[in-house]
Amino acid sequence: MRDFCEALYLVLEKGVSGEIYNIPGFNERRNLEIVETILNLMGKPSSLVRFVEDRPGHDRRYSMRGDKIVSLGWRPRTGWLDGLRKTVNWYLSNEWWWRPLLSDDYFVKDTPWK
Repeated sequence: MRDFCEALYLVLEKGVSGEIYNIPGFNERRNLEIVETILNLMGKPSSLVRFVEDRPGHDRRYSMRGDKIVSLGWRPRTGWLDGLRKTVNWYLSNEWWWRPLLSDDYFVKDTPWK
């Protein structure tokens, strides 16, 4: 989170108005590796992973360039595993924030995603 905030601040200070600045982590991973690492950090077994059929139009890869933000002098300082560990720990410590999102009360009634 700190890396992201620093990148945003740098864009505000040095960025060109109207330009788009991607803020990548420069650490591309496969979905399965991410899921298995999260389970490991939570002390959960990999048997919790369920494979499903790909949906039509499924994205095979999520990737972005970061040359513009790098040209402003930014690079991520937090390593992938450390950042993921901090994220998982935040969610585990802040159930008050995400638990209401699972409630039916959170969703607008009769929406297609409900």
